[in-house]
Amino acid sequence: MKTKSATLIVVLASLTLLGAGSPKLAMSWKNPSYTSPNFKNVLVLALNGKAVNRAEFEDELVAAIQRPGQKAAPSYEYMPRPDVTPIDMHGLRELVKEQNFDAILVARLTKADKKTTYVPGDVYTPIGYYNTFYGYYGAVYPIVYSPGYMETEKEAQVEVNFYSTAKPDGELVWTGTTNVFNADSAMKVIKELVKMMTKELEKADVVPRQSK
Repeated sequence: MKTKSATLIVVLASLTLLGAGSPKLAMSWKNPSYTSPNFKNVLVLALNGKAVNRAEFEDELVAAIQRPGQKAAPSYEYMPRPDVTPIDMHGLRELVKEQNFDAILVARLTKADKKTTYVPGDVYTPIGYYNTFYGYYGAVYPIVYSPGYMETEKEAQVEVNFYSTAKPDGELVWTGTTNVFNADSAMKVIKELVKMMTKELEKADVVPRQSK
């Protein structure tokens, strides 16, 4: 009975995770002028969010897109920013010029909300396949008669743009926007987001594919 009850809990937990949603690419566009870009020095820039999350995202993305012959650097190494601190545009232009960055990979949160829903206590309808009535009842009554509760989820959406700096004001090479995904665990989401975006940049031939 304990095994069946544990299996039931695992199944319910899996369904919950499936419903939460992971970062996926919802929309993308590539500039046809760039058929096979070959950038050598990329600045990785996270525009908003908490400073610690920005730094983590930049570090993860730098590690993911660096290739032999192609460097990448996180913006915080040159421009330390506390929370809710904008970047001076003049200073950014000077940095790009001084460090010879030929591309900028920039990400920003386009949606950051909290969604609260009420989860009723009697959401589960038991399936009658347990061996005995009392074993069955003992396994499911904590679920059937559990009180309702409020559940809060963090939702986010991210836009990622890749710019060439060959022109004075920069030129868009590739842009991608994610779906609205569950962002309860910032560090977990950052890793998933970086993995997904790197794969999409490789598919678009903006970043060279990682040699195996």
